[in-house]
Amino acid sequence: MRKVIVAVVGRPNVGKSTLFNCIAGKQISIVEDTPGVTRDRIYADAEWLNYKFTLVDTGGIEPDSQDIILKQMRNQAQLAIDTADVIIFVTDVRTGLVDADYEVADMLRRSHKPVVLCVNKVDSFKKFGNDVYEFYNLGLGDPFGVSSANQLGIGDLLDEVVKHFPLEAVEEEEKDTIRIALIGKPNVGKSSVVNKLLGQNRVIVSDIAGTTRDAIDTEIIHDGKSYTFIDTAGLRRKGKVEDDIERYSVIRTVAAVDRADICLVLIDATQGVTEGDARIAGIAHESGKGVIIAVNKWDAVPDKTDQTMKEFQEKLKTSFSYMPYATFLFISAETGQRLQKIFELVDRIHENQTLRVRTGVLNDIMMKAVAMKQPPSDKGKRLKLFYMTETSVEPPTFVIFVNDQNLMHFSYTRYIENQIRASFGFEGTPLKFIIRERKPGKGEEDD
Repeated sequence: MRKVIVAVVGRPNVGKSTLFNCIAGKQISIVEDTPGVTRDRIYADAEWLNYKFTLVDTGGIEPDSQDIILKQMRNQAQLAIDTADVIIFVTDVRTGLVDADYEVADMLRRSHKPVVLCVNKVDSFKKFGNDVYEFYNLGLGDPFGVSSANQLGIGDLLDEVVKHFPLEAVEEEEKDTIRIALIGKPNVGKSSVVNKLLGQNRVIVSDIAGTTRDAIDTEIIHDGKSYTFIDTAGLRRKGKVEDDIERYSVIRTVAAVDRADICLVLIDATQGVTEGDARIAGIAHESGKGVIIAVNKWDAVPDKTDQTMKEFQEKLKTSFSYMPYATFLFISAETGQRLQKIFELVDRIHENQTLRVRTGVLNDIMMKAVAMKQPPSDKGKRLKLFYMTETSVEPPTFVIFVNDQNLMHFSYTRYIENQIRASFGFEGTPLKFIIRERKPGKGEEDD
């Protein structure tokens, strides 16, 4: 089941980022009263009326501008429009309709996507309510007056948005296949890996960064099992503006990761580990996906010794310290070195993602952990752990009932996680922990 993608578009300085933050429920986009501040598309998971979706913020569209930054922002927004299932077109009631609004509206009509017209900055319906009617002139249906800053009218807007969610996306039929998304910076060999595994060229391979603009699904049968490899456009460090295409590929990678069970994060061995690699892997980590860090082009590393791989692995552990469960693999798409091991790791990780641990066993582990390391205390009150159970898989999710949520520090949760991993491994998959409070039962003591 994939998430619906909702793109927020409009000309500069109409309040797109403020609306984005309001719907997402947290401050994610930079909000500043200067046109063109949001230059990179930003995404977030959002939910309304039990509908979960991916919300995408975009830079302002200047349809006719030749300025290189504004031109790229226009391309960025166009890519978001192409990828989106539903589009929220944001306008500004205070400035009224301007030529740029009509031009953006024409762009949206050509996309043939559902468009919900949002008239922002209606801070007072008594003062600005009648001005909303002017926006009927865009020919995009009923305008919805909102105030993102004051969170007025957002519910009505989202009610209309979810009406346009495609049923096939919400109720997508599950296939008997493991989905693997290949993600990484441009030109690390994602398409080459797929082609080598497939044994024939089904994906375009080129040395030009950004060749793969769309996520492409390729099914491979290995030892009688089906695997779907999702090849994605490369991601690149923020701030580099030389190439329009690759810079605006984040949302398609996010969508591919969302559809995947496991992510194969590719790193170029000849370039070493970069901040961009860690950021890209973080998309998979935050989504709760299984992760394999694959160092490609290992055959091209010069002057290797018996210590080279070990040294590189230490660098990987440092760069990806936030995901210690990730497994590492050194491969070559050119020679096929260790590529077949991908299937072995995918199978193992998928088993870990779906592993259920009996509640009795979990509580034995928890009690032994508590006996070995006393829970933290604060102001004379000590944390007590009552009970733990696994509630779901992919990723494995554990609920721990305690006497006080505030006392359950991150470090102690990580300690409990390490004890579970010591018993069951869970290689390649993150574990999710939910901490809930409950009153002590009969015979239990609460300090």
